[in-house]
Amino acid sequence: MMESTHRVRRRIAGAVCAVALVLPLTACDALTPGSAAAVPGPRSVPSSTAVPDDDITLRLQFADAPPMVDALIAAFEKDHPGISVEPQYKTFTDYVQNLKLTMTSDSAPDIAQYAVGMTDLAADGHILDLAPYREAYGWDESIPPVSLDQLTAGQNSEATGGRALFGVPAGLSMTGIYYNKELAERAGIDGPPRTLAEFEDQLAAAKEAGLTPLGVGGLDTGGLHLWAALLNQTMPTDDYWDWVNGTKGATLENKAGTTASELVVEWGRKGYYNESANGTAQLDSTAQFTKGDSVFLVNGNWAAGQLATAMGDNVGFFPMPGERADDPTVASGFSVAYAVSSRTEHPEAAGAFLDFLTSPEAGQIISDNGFLPPNPEAVAKPKGVLADVAEGHRRAVADDGITTFPDFAAPAMLDRLRSGVQKLIADRIEPADYLDSLQDEWEEHHAE
Repeated sequence: MMESTHRVRRRIAGAVCAVALVLPLTACDALTPGSAAAVPGPRSVPSSTAVPDDDITLRLQFADAPPMVDALIAAFEKDHPGISVEPQYKTFTDYVQNLKLTMTSDSAPDIAQYAVGMTDLAADGHILDLAPYREAYGWDESIPPVSLDQLTAGQNSEATGGRALFGVPAGLSMTGIYYNKELAERAGIDGPPRTLAEFEDQLAAAKEAGLTPLGVGGLDTGGLHLWAALLNQTMPTDDYWDWVNGTKGATLENKAGTTASELVVEWGRKGYYNESANGTAQLDSTAQFTKGDSVFLVNGNWAAGQLATAMGDNVGFFPMPGERADDPTVASGFSVAYAVSSRTEHPEAAGAFLDFLTSPEAGQIISDNGFLPPNPEAVAKPKGVLADVAEGHRRAVADDGITTFPDFAAPAMLDRLRSGVQKLIADRIEPADYLDSLQDEWEEHHAE
């Protein structure tokens, strides 16, 4: 298990590093918190963790799990009555597209969700190196190193001499398939599939029973999660990591990429998707699923809390199965983590909020909302669909099968992925042309 964990840590750190070219670490003492001046390189938070007595308001911008964030803020404010946290929710697509502009503006939020593009921002000094807080708060004791090492951006900390740290995780994620147990039984489906072919048989059975087989929120990221889940089963993980990491010669224009893309087209031709899948947002597809609009739903564990509340024991979860029953469990995932802007006037208060995320109280909130807390031993054992998610994640970690999302291959990759999968779903692009467009973006970013 130790060897497997090491590989996961090495690969995930590499994936984050591959988002952009990493600039050399340089000394930077010209910018003080709150300044909007240009920054030549990464700099660290203050060594002190003492929070001022004055009333403080922190602005937090994020793109995932509003119910979880609201609950975390409420619990934090109860423990820290002098600090108010103002949430600023953005859809994932808007958040990623505007992240650079947001974090380099004079009105940058104090705390922001870590996302594609943060490596560039870290290298340019727009988010703070949290390594001093890692030591001061003892985060290595409360957070497994694998969860922190995703967020080093491949850089060292000038302040501590060790690894830099540009975010703190508040829950780990993975994608998979939810299923409505009552509808599945109506279609003659008696449990999660063991192979990809068996899952296809279940989709066909649902269609034959007059039900919508698979709910997809293709308007934003739901279609992407479907395609990536299939790619995870058709492509060896080492080859996938080479592509995400920008390894010379890596490509998706191969049998694995073609097979995954052809399946997306084929399932659309067979009528397996919900009506107007490309016009349905992921949040809406989830709400529709709770009402019984489809047997299966492709989504991430961030939806588990909502589904557990709405559906109780009538919902289950499984990772997309492999081509063979004994294949390792492989699923896309990352941590929902938060970074601190270099423009914040309250780095100590922001640090206190990040430290709260590592507490058992926060861990229970994270678990109750369907995410995997960085330290699962600190929370009560989940039940129902939350237990299904935790078990799926445990299997994927044990199999060295947590892969990062494909948009981490290049900062502009998300648009190509999302629009391309929409065309696959609608049967308006050939798989070869879709993969060629992705490879063009990859080569443009990783060109020597």
